[in-house]
Amino acid sequence: MKVRKTIADLIMEYFRMHPKEDLKHGPVIDWVEKQYLKLYGRKPRDPWRQIRKFYQEGILIKVRKGIYRYDPDLIQNRELYEFSSKVKKAIFKRDGYKCVVCGKGRKDGVEIHADHRIPLDKGGANTVDNGQTLCSEHNLLKKRYSQTEFGKRLLVRLYEEAVRKSDKKMVKFCKEIFDVYEKYNLNSHIQRPNNK
Repeated sequence: MKVRKTIADLIMEYFRMHPKEDLKHGPVIDWVEKQYLKLYGRKPRDPWRQIRKFYQEGILIKVRKGIYRYDPDLIQNRELYEFSSKVKKAIFKRDGYKCVVCGKGRKDGVEIHADHRIPLDKGGANTVDNGQTLCSEHNLLKKRYSQTEFGKRLLVRLYEEAVRKSDKKMVKFCKEIFDVYEKYNLNSHIQRPNNK
């Protein structure tokens, strides 16, 4: 029996033929559509969505808008970098199925993710203790920035909100935390807000 190739199979076939190359979105889709048309006599539905999904799953690297790369070295043994479903459930349950940063969760219609507090490449483990629940927005922010950088950016937002609300206690707290960042010379490229 002949195995049917899916849109996902064709996309990965193309990227595997061009490992570690920065590939524009358009030519990938054109190739996939051409192959799918040959195989099934019709155009595939929304192959660009599958490319985006592969990026979200960590299979493809987004170099910049519309340009992706497949690096087999980075995804080799990828399963080692993910929580088991049992551990994920335990993390979500412990955190009340809510993002530990903003408090939003499934009840609010927000997608949640199990995130490593300490990344595996920095000595973290796939354990409940090293996991935290983040919403999509905060998970994406953390992926873009390191944990301390992510924390400092959130602190800047918290500080600015406290100033707007004239919450002197929270303003004082934030200033003390900014001092700790400076004491240890962490993320100095993120400017602390002017003292108000």
